[in-house]
Amino acid sequence: MDIDDLEPRKAKPALKDLTALGVAELKDYIAGLEAEIARARAAIAGKEAQKNAAEAFFRKPS
Repeated sequence: MDIDDLEPRKAKPALKDLTALGVAELKDYIAGLEAEIARARAAIAGKEAQKNAAEAFFRKPS
């Protein structure tokens, strides 16, 4: 069990008001979100690789 499992879940942040942003600001906002998505995908890939390595290590030989 991970220590994070013991902590209460954080509330989702409120959606950003996009009506006040211009086109360039919206493009910058999207670029930032895409960078965060890429970072999250990299974290997922790392965790999956670690899990797969552990499963392979503890797998019973056939």
